[in-house]
Amino acid sequence: MTSDLVPAIEELLRRTEAAHGAYEATQLNGIYDQDWPRWYAEYVVGHGIGDLLGRAVTADELARFLVRKWEELQEGNARQAEPWSVYTARQIVAEL
Repeated sequence: MTSDLVPAIEELLRRTEAAHGAYEATQLNGIYDQDWPRWYAEYVVGHGIGDLLGRAVTADELARFLVRKWEELQEGNARQAEPWSVYTARQIVAEL
């Protein structure tokens, strides 16, 4: 995969973040969604990440990936000097 995918995946992640924010506000009445990786994964898969990557990606695979990357950030193993959407898009391109 090439770095030209990063902006497209970043945009998809930003749209996902906005949609999830609306979901938390309206469906969860402002409560933090503990299962956000699953929600994100289902949304992103449903909105064409497989087409961008050129291969099928399941929601299960992506949810596990998001959990792992989030845990790495929380543990301090990965330095996030850029917005989450850019960091995660780069990781998706590099690893998926």
